Parts: sequence; structure tokens; C-alpha cells
Amino acid sequence: MKQKFSEDAIKHFWRTMDQCEALLILNLDKHNISNYIGGNSLLDMGYAHNLGQKIFLYGPVPDIDFYKTEIEAMRPTIINGNLKLIQ
Repeated sequence: MKQKFSEDAIKHFWRTMDQCEALLILNLDKHNISNYIGGNSLLDMGYAHNLGQKIFLYGPVPDIDFYKTEIEAMRPTIINGNLKLIQ
């Protein structure tokens, strides 16, 4: 957490994303939620969407109240663990 503040890690990561074509979210099970997507990943997805980048989800869209529809609205490609589908 200290790094997020002292190094402004989110802005630093987004500067890196500016040079990318796509974003892969490795949404594994966490906190007893299948295919969990946390707050930082959701922010990254929104930024990638704004940049017009492709968004890939390793697993299906998680059933998380409050932001499932936001994730779906960004129209990510779900690869179900098959990295060969990233194009």
C-alpha cells in the first residue's frame, strides 16, 4: 500500500499502458468469489477501455454486485484460460 502512495503506482502503470495494445486481466478466484476482479483491475480496465485497447479476461465476468454491468459494458474478450485466443 505504501508504494501506491509514495511512487504513485497507479499513474506509473497507466503510463506503461499508454504504449500497449491490450490488457489481460488474470481474474482468478479470490475472497470466495469466482473469477474475482478487484478495484485496481477495474480501474485498469476502465483506462484501457478509454484508450480503445482490447481487454481480455482470463476467466468469465465475475458475478459481483455493483460493477458486473460496468465490466460487461467494456466488452472484454473472455479467453477461459486459453492464452492462444489473445490476438
